[in-house]
Amino acid sequence: MYHFGQWRKNILNICHLFMLMCRFSLLLLDLEEHYFEQHTAYNLTARGPEANRRTSGSLKICSKSIIFEPDDAVKPILKILLKDCKGIGAVEERGHNPFTEASCLDKLGDQTAMVAAILQSRLARTCFDKNSFQHVTENPHMECVAEMVSPLVTNAGHVCITDCNLYFQPMNSYPVSFCGLEVFCTENDLCSDIYLKFYSTKERDELYYYIATFLENHIAECTAESYMLQWQRGHISNYQYLLHLNNLADRSVNDLSQYPVFPWVISDYSSTQLDLLNPASFRDLSKPIGALNTERLERLLERYRDMPEPHFMYGSHYSSPGYVLFYLVRVAPEHMLCLQNGRFDQADRMFNSVGETWKNCLEGGTDFKELIPEFYGSDSSFLKNLLGLNLGRRQGGGRVENVELPPWASDPDDFLEKMRLALECQYVSEHLHEWIDLIFGYKQRGSEAVAAHNVFHPFTYEGGVDCDSIEDPDQKIAMLTQILEFGQTPRQLFVTPHPQRITPRFHNLSATPSLSSMSPSMESFEDLTEESKKMAWSNMNKLALSSCLMLPDDKIVVCSSWDNNVYFYSIAYGRRQDTLMGHDDAVSHICWRDDKLYTASWDSTVKIWKCVADDISSNKRTQFDLLAEFEHEAGVNTLDLSPAGTLLATGTKEGTLTLWDIASPLPLNQLTCHSGKIHQVAFSPDSRHILSVGEDSCLVVTDVQTGMLIATVHAEQEQRCFCWDGNTVLSGGMSGDLSVWDLLSSKVIHKIPAHSGAVTCMWMNEQCSTIITGGVDKQIILWKPEY
Repeated sequence: MYHFGQWRKNILNICHLFMLMCRFSLLLLDLEEHYFEQHTAYNLTARGPEANRRTSGSLKICSKSIIFEPDDAVKPILKILLKDCKGIGAVEERGHNPFTEASCLDKLGDQTAMVAAILQSRLARTCFDKNSFQHVTENPHMECVAEMVSPLVTNAGHVCITDCNLYFQPMNSYPVSFCGLEVFCTENDLCSDIYLKFYSTKERDELYYYIATFLENHIAECTAESYMLQWQRGHISNYQYLLHLNNLADRSVNDLSQYPVFPWVISDYSSTQLDLLNPASFRDLSKPIGALNTERLERLLERYRDMPEPHFMYGSHYSSPGYVLFYLVRVAPEHMLCLQNGRFDQADRMFNSVGETWKNCLEGGTDFKELIPEFYGSDSSFLKNLLGLNLGRRQGGGRVENVELPPWASDPDDFLEKMRLALECQYVSEHLHEWIDLIFGYKQRGSEAVAAHNVFHPFTYEGGVDCDSIEDPDQKIAMLTQILEFGQTPRQLFVTPHPQRITPRFHNLSATPSLSSMSPSMESFEDLTEESKKMAWSNMNKLALSSCLMLPDDKIVVCSSWDNNVYFYSIAYGRRQDTLMGHDDAVSHICWRDDKLYTASWDSTVKIWKCVADDISSNKRTQFDLLAEFEHEAGVNTLDLSPAGTLLATGTKEGTLTLWDIASPLPLNQLTCHSGKIHQVAFSPDSRHILSVGEDSCLVVTDVQTGMLIATVHAEQEQRCFCWDGNTVLSGGMSGDLSVWDLLSSKVIHKIPAHSGAVTCMWMNEQCSTIITGGVDKQIILWKPEY
């Protein structure tokens, strides 16, 4: 038992709210302050009746202060800063003095090094208590020290990972209960349940290794690219995709300075009805908040141009602890009080109205904040003053109570439902990639950020300041405080433009039998045929779509790339499963037949690979053996196999068509039939002829047996791709039109408007009942002739 002597006047009276909601909280600590331990104690005062001079409670020993928490909940918690103490003493019990470390800190001026030394010493003297395992059969794999991060608080302790759970055990037993977590998460989780900060990169990586090894066969690959593919295909919602991106960019609900950021999508907060089919109802997602008002932007740019280094356009950020708590003050008042020294903001500056907040974001000189995930969730409590907080009175005399909603929302739940509908609607789905470019992508930094008017203070960017290099503890705290209050830009995830989501753009079929009357169909994305789904999925991220195919089991998409590789993507897991690195230059074309992969490359070779695996779609690495290699004198741009699979036709960048016998590496026939690059070659269904199209705008028919030219048709424009039945040709040109050719008359018999740019690829099923085209306009169109 310890008795605490005379307190000085520098005390902290914790507000009545804290006494009602909870007693001691780590929110009472200063930035970078640590809580070491607690002891039973008495607070002895020199004045007042003798019966009231002795107050029992607990004493908390911290790195910058000592805190006394009375047992009587009516009495306030008291906090004394060590730097204000003239002397510290105690009556020892059991030979231990709780103030030994506090005295050291006080004498050394609260040096950061001493705090760290004491913290590490305490952690080294203790270990994880394995009696807290949830199951007696659990086997521990590793243990290390770390800090658990929660809003405005970090707490040191021990981490232990077993074959079942991940545990965090606080050094100071606060909170008293242990934190044992299942490592599996559901798809809709808000990013994470526990956020750990490690002292050692090696220990962090080792812990990650254990978790990753354990989960290797249980979860899909969690990368920006894999989530992008799932989002593009419509397998995850806009809301889920934004949560994943925030998580990958180190945004967490446990860190207010890096809280998940979501966009304002609606711009209409005054109408009685919300029209989600009207583009005017939405915010321009291609611009940051600060650039939505052109008049305000001009003023900001004028200041930016006259500003000395470092330049920045906006004096505040779109996400900061203050902005997060601005929205959440009604459900997290203790955090707001901690951030603002025990006071709420002025009543007129509180989150009073959704419409007023949006208006201020458009017109205010320093307000550029975005939204948080709660605006698109299902819990509307942050919009209601359910705790009955006294948040003050506005200038008009009214009390600050529930948030005022737009006229189109009948109540908070209805408001959130309409916000969710807006986030998932067609307009937002078509433009969300533009906002991602600003927040997580290539417009976040550099010249693209300047051009997009998206430049913030250098302190907000990852790597903008190295706090570890600051030796002076006061300067370091000041810098951390500035970063904490100003906000931080998410980690950059993409360095190239983010692709647009694949959304349905189809029209009703016309009831005419001819191919010329084909027109796209108007069906929902989920109602498309399996063929259209396959083609839509081929819009792989970050890869120029040189060539793509679906394996016969419909589980794997194979994609060749200009980075010299061939990639295998799992449809079930939505991730890259394997990579074949078999060429020294771009892989221009691929083909699959009888478990063999044929690859054409600009390194002047065509190679045949044999898959050495019983099931290539299994979640394992696949080995490919090289069976044959066909050498050319120029880069190979295209290839095709005869229907029987015995002959191979190739076309080069210099216009040479070569016919090969698969069993022999020597060419059967070779003919320079184009004056430029050959875009595509294809056998006729009877294998008697080969059709080729090239940069010279010619369609050339070659006889397979003799290797002689049969016909050359000159087109008005360059044709990039085609399908044919041996006589009639459907081709796609540079203008975006589809042309139907009669080779016997060498004439175009029909033209069909299709794409707004060059048609780059075309596919037809075996029944000739479905055709899919893709173009440089980033559109994929499904065509169905009707009979």
